[in-house]
Amino acid sequence: MDRYVYGFADGGRHMANLLGGKGAGLAEMTRMELPVPPGFTITTEACRAYLEHGREPDRLADEITREWDRFETEVHKRFGADRPLLVAVRSGAEISMPGMMDTVLNVGLGDEAVLRLAEWSGDERFAWDAYSRFVRSFGETVLRLPEQLFQEAETRVCDAFGAGRKNVLDAAQLKVLTSAYQEVVNAETGEGIPGDPRRQLDLAVRAVFDSWNGERARAYRRREDISEDLGTAVNVCLMVFGNLGPDSGTGVAFTRDPATGAPGAYGDYLQRAVGEDIVAGIRNTVPLAELERLDPASYARLRANLRALEAHYRDMCDIEFTVERGTLWMLQTRIGERGAEATFRIASDLVDEGVITPDEALGRGTGERLARLLFPRFAESGTDRPAARGVAASPGAAVGQIVFDSRKAVERREDGRHVVLVRPQTRPEDLPGMLASVGLLTTSGGKTSHAAVVARGLGIPCVCGADQLDLDVEGGVLTLPDGTRLRDGDFVSLDGSTGDVYAGRIPLVPSPVARDFVAPAPESGQSPAQQDAETVHDEAVRDEAVVRAVRRALDWADGHRRLRVRANADTPDEAVQARRLGAEGIGLCRTEHMFLGDRQPIVERLILAETPAERGTALAELLTVQREDFRGILRAMDGLPVVVRLLDPPLHEFLPDLTELSVRHATGDYRGEDRHHLQRVLDAVRRTHEQNPMLGLRGVRLGLTVPGLYANQVRALAEAAAGLKAEGLDPRPEIMVPLVGDVSELRLVKQEAEQVLAEVRLATGTAVDCPVGTMIELPRAALTAGDLAAEAAFFSFGTNDLTQTTWGFSRDDVEGSFFPAYLEHKIFAVSPFQTIDPAVGSLITTALAGGRAARPGLETGVCGEHGGDPESIRFFDRARLDYVSCSPFRVPVARLEAGRAVVEGAVVEGA
Repeated sequence: MDRYVYGFADGGRHMANLLGGKGAGLAEMTRMELPVPPGFTITTEACRAYLEHGREPDRLADEITREWDRFETEVHKRFGADRPLLVAVRSGAEISMPGMMDTVLNVGLGDEAVLRLAEWSGDERFAWDAYSRFVRSFGETVLRLPEQLFQEAETRVCDAFGAGRKNVLDAAQLKVLTSAYQEVVNAETGEGIPGDPRRQLDLAVRAVFDSWNGERARAYRRREDISEDLGTAVNVCLMVFGNLGPDSGTGVAFTRDPATGAPGAYGDYLQRAVGEDIVAGIRNTVPLAELERLDPASYARLRANLRALEAHYRDMCDIEFTVERGTLWMLQTRIGERGAEATFRIASDLVDEGVITPDEALGRGTGERLARLLFPRFAESGTDRPAARGVAASPGAAVGQIVFDSRKAVERREDGRHVVLVRPQTRPEDLPGMLASVGLLTTSGGKTSHAAVVARGLGIPCVCGADQLDLDVEGGVLTLPDGTRLRDGDFVSLDGSTGDVYAGRIPLVPSPVARDFVAPAPESGQSPAQQDAETVHDEAVRDEAVVRAVRRALDWADGHRRLRVRANADTPDEAVQARRLGAEGIGLCRTEHMFLGDRQPIVERLILAETPAERGTALAELLTVQREDFRGILRAMDGLPVVVRLLDPPLHEFLPDLTELSVRHATGDYRGEDRHHLQRVLDAVRRTHEQNPMLGLRGVRLGLTVPGLYANQVRALAEAAAGLKAEGLDPRPEIMVPLVGDVSELRLVKQEAEQVLAEVRLATGTAVDCPVGTMIELPRAALTAGDLAAEAAFFSFGTNDLTQTTWGFSRDDVEGSFFPAYLEHKIFAVSPFQTIDPAVGSLITTALAGGRAARPGLETGVCGEHGGDPESIRFFDRARLDYVSCSPFRVPVARLEAGRAVVEGAVVEGA
C-alpha cells in the first residue's frame, strides 16, 4: 500500500474498499464539483494495520501532517484565515453500518479556539454550545468516560439555573456547563482534554478505529453478515454549521421515497440544527419540501444536486447536507438504503426511464426483499381508528407486546413472544432489542433517525416521531392521546407504511403482492407515472405500482433462469396456492399428512393387525382416503409433475407417547377403551420405540418391513391418476422412495411399484406412466449414486437429512442448543440448514457426476429447505440441477433468485 491518506480530490466512488463508502462518496462529489467542505480520508488499510498491531502504522502520522497542511491552506483560500479550523472525524466502512461506530465533532476546539469561534460566528451562545458538546463527546467517545457522569453534571447545572433542559441555557450558563464537563474529565483522567488540535485529531482517529470492534458494531456485522476483516476508514472534514441561525439547518434527503420508491425528493430538514440532532431524533423534523419555503435558493440547489447524483450513480441516492447561513454543503452521498417495496419499484421505474437495463434491475431486487413483500399487512376496518400517528419509517405491519427495554425484548423473544420495542428514540446500544423485535415505535425522530435507518435495514416495521404519545420509560407506561394507558406486556399494533399506531391487536391480511398471485390486479388505463402524479398518496395506486414492479422482475427472472421451480405441497389447497405462485409442479408431496388426524386410528389398526385379513381391512380404508387426496393434488397440478414421496417418518410417530401410555396403563386410565386394546397398543409402542428414531425404522426401511404399506400408496396414486386421465386430464405422478442407502432397497420397492401399476392398468384399462426415483439424503447414497441411477428415473436431494447425516447432528435439537455458540465462534458462518454446507455440496456434486455417468439425462432436483435459499440456489444453478422445490410462498423467491443466478454468473464469466 503506497499511502494511507487521500484528499477528497484524490479518490472516487470505485474506491469504497479503501476509502469506505462515505469517503468514496465525498471524493466522487468533489470530482463532480458539488459543494463539499475540504477534507481527507484515512484508509481502511490504516485501520486494519492499527487493529492488527495495536498501534498506528509508522508513516501514518507523517501522511496526516502533510494532508493537514494542505487542508489548512485550502480552507484559508476558500474561507479566509479567520475561520477556526474545526473538523468532524467520522467513521465510514465499505459497507454502511449506520450509527454503529463513533463520530467526534468540533475537533480543534479549546479554551482559546472557542473565543475565535464566537468572534467568527458573531454568536457567543453558539460557540459555547459547540464547545460543551465537544467536551462531552470527546470525554465519552475518545476517553471512554461513563455517560452518567456527564449527565449528572448537566443536571446539576440545569437545576442551578432553574432550567429544565440544556437547550434553554444562555451563553454564560453554557460556559458553566462546559466547565462542569471539563471537571469530570479532569477528575477521571487526571488531565484535561489536550489543547493541541493535532493531538485531539490523533486521539479521535484512534477512537474511530477502536469503535470497529465495539459491541454494537460487532452485533450489527453478525446480523448483516459483514466481514470482521474490513475495518473502517476515517473521514476528516471541515465543520460546517447548521445551527448558526434561521438561514442554517441540516437535513437528509433521498432522490426517491425510500419506503415506497415513488419519484421525487424525500427527506427531513431541521432548522438551526447540526447533523447529530436529526439522526438522534431528539427534535422532530419537518418534511424536506418545507426547505423550499424557508430557503428557496438552497432548496433549488439541493434539488439540482439530487438530480445530478441520481443520474451519475444510476440509482436512488441518500444525501446528508447542511445549510450554513444560506450556503449549501453536501456532506455525504451513497446508494440509498430502501425498503423492499421501494427496491422493486425503483428498479422498474429506472428501466422505464432508460437509466438501467432489465438485467441490471434484476440484480437489484433480491429474493430476501421479495419475501418481505409477501408478508401480511393490516386488514381494512371501518371500526379501527389509530390511537396515534407518527412517521411511516419502515413499511409493514407488526403486532406484539409492548416492551420498553432492549434487554427485556431479547429475553421475551427467547421465550417465544412477539414484542414491539417502544422508546423515545433508539440508540446504537438498543440494537440487540431491535433485532429481537417484530416492530419499533419511537415518540421522536423522523425517517432518517437511527430507529428508521436500522429498521429498514433489518426489514422490520417502524413508526417514528409519534409525539402524541406520552412515554414514561421508567414507569413502564405509554399513555395514548385519549388517556388510555398501555403497560409492559400490553399489545400494540403499528403500521410502518402509514405511521398509524393502534392499541391492541389488529387482524392481518396478505400483502398486495401476495394477493396478486391469487387474483391479478385490474388493468389500468393510465401509466403508473401518470397515476402517481395525480394521486401520490393513493394506496391503491401504490399497491399497483409495486405489484407491477414485482411482476416485471419475475418475468425478467423467468426469461433467464435455467432452474425450474417446483413446490413442496401436501394438500390440494397447497397445490392450488403453489401453482398460483408460479410453481412448475410439485417436487415433494409428503404423504405423512394422509396418515394423521382423524385417520390415525386406521394406522393404529394397521400396526396392531395380527392377521392378513386385519391388515388388509386397514389398508383398504387408507387406500380410499389417500386416493382422494392424490386426486385433488394431481387435479390442481394438471399437466405438471407431482413427485410423491412414499411414507418416511418412523412408525412410532403414529402411536401414542410411550411414557403417557405407560402411566395410563399403570393407573388404569383406560378412557373408555378396552383394557386388552390398551395393552396391545402399549406392546406395539414398546416394540417400535427407538432411542434415535431419525436413524431407525423409517423411509424405505418402513416400506420393506410393513407388508403392503408402500404398495397401498402406489395403488392409491395410480388409481387417482387413472381416474383423472379418464376425465381427459393430464396427471403426471412420480414416485419417490425415501432414505435409500443401497440400490437393493430401491430395486425391491421399484419392482413392487411396477407390479401395482400393471395391476391398475389391467383393472382400469388405463396406463399410468409413473417414474420411480429416489431421494439422495444419506452420504452412502451420494457415494453410490452410479449404482442407484441404474434403477432410479430421477434423483431428488433431500438436503435436510443429507445435512443431518453428514454433520451427524439432529436439526430438531442442535439449532436451539449449541448452534448459537458455533455461529459466534465462526465454526460456520451461517447455519448449514439455511445455506448449503460446502461438504454437503461436495456430496451433491459427487452424486450428480456418478448418476449422470450411469444414466445420461438423469433428472435431478432438490426438495430440502435449501431449495428456497438464495445462496443455495446459486450453488444448485452452478451444479446444473434441473429444478428446486420449496414451500409455496418461497416459490416467487426461488424464481427470482434462479434468474439472478444466471445473470450474475454471466457477469462473472464476462469479467
